[in-house]
Amino acid sequence: MDVISDRFGRRIRLTDERWSYIVHKHPILLELRTEFENTIKEPELITSSVYDPEVLLYYRYFKELLEGKYIVAVAKISRDDTFVVTGYVTDRIKKGNVIWKKS
Repeated sequence: MDVISDRFGRRIRLTDERWSYIVHKHPILLELRTEFENTIKEPELITSSVYDPEVLLYYRYFKELLEGKYIVAVAKISRDDTFVVTGYVTDRIKKGNVIWKKS
């Protein structure tokens, strides 16, 4: 298990089970663990989920990834526990309230 600090200093758990789940669903991320963790550490955009305000989506754009894609790390942020739920690669940003944006 890794613990990754986000840009606000929140400690987010990434368990081996969650990473296995993520790469099983999205095999493209198998060789991108460092980039995935860096998406949490140094995102370009953080939004909240439209379905659950305790779920945040961390976005970081990689121009060399499939001719330009975002890696998205999805984390549940609560008082009791903060952990990665899932992650994926996308070419667009989902709807949601902007929590923070890199200027």
